[in-house]
Amino acid sequence: MLQGRLAIAVVLVAMSVRAATAADLAPVIAEAARADIVLLGEVHDNPTHHDRQALLIAVLAPSAVVWEMLTADQADLLTKEALQTPAELGDLLQWSTLGWPDFSMYQPIFEAATTAGHWGAAVPRAQARAAMTEGVAAYFGEDATVFGLSTPLSDDVQGAREAEQQAAHCGALPDNLLPAMVDIQRLRDATLARAALHAFKAVGGPVVVVTGNGHVRRDRGVPVYLQQAAPDLEIFALGQSEAGQVDGVFDMVLDGPVVARPDPCSAFK
Repeated sequence: MLQGRLAIAVVLVAMSVRAATAADLAPVIAEAARADIVLLGEVHDNPTHHDRQALLIAVLAPSAVVWEMLTADQADLLTKEALQTPAELGDLLQWSTLGWPDFSMYQPIFEAATTAGHWGAAVPRAQARAAMTEGVAAYFGEDATVFGLSTPLSDDVQGAREAEQQAAHCGALPDNLLPAMVDIQRLRDATLARAALHAFKAVGGPVVVVTGNGHVRRDRGVPVYLQQAAPDLEIFALGQSEAGQVDGVFDMVLDGPVVARPDPCSAFK
């Protein structure tokens, strides 16, 4: 079903309002329902994206949800009892200390996933620094080869990704830091893939992954590492754009409104 998806053009579904319904999302639901692992992308501070993720999870009723935002220890706090009071989960998880947008944006997703198991795949900054020192493949462990993390990128790809990292950080990074930044992105992709595969093996599918668009990309993100480790799994990757703008290759893209936000480069000035 998903074979050859990289050759399929991105499908834009124009929905710029927050109040999406299952009927609105019918094309996405039909495709996602066939997959073992469903990756739901987002721009982290876009409420519309989170509302859609919540609706898709409510319809798909996944066995497990994997979170970019949570560590494994934090996900372990999400017991069946705790999930019955979603409004209290922000305090339970100490969400305000995690560096993500306000918990109110993510609460609908938790409300839609009260019967699912929850898995954390965050790589906290302290761990990322350790991986930069040790090397991401060594830090990842013996599974690095299984997931393809030990295979270096080609020079062309490495150079292009370093340039993207520099642009994303407003040209403010020292050049000698760029290779490590690329490696950390790969580490986060592989960590999400490993958590999703562990969840699938533990509880079956479908497994939903909640993460940023960059990790959902079929051309370089979590799907690449999942296909390396488990080529027989069916994967569906949904990106969510703002006014038609999103980088990467996805199975489908849902378009939405742009969120007003400060100039991200102002912090580097």
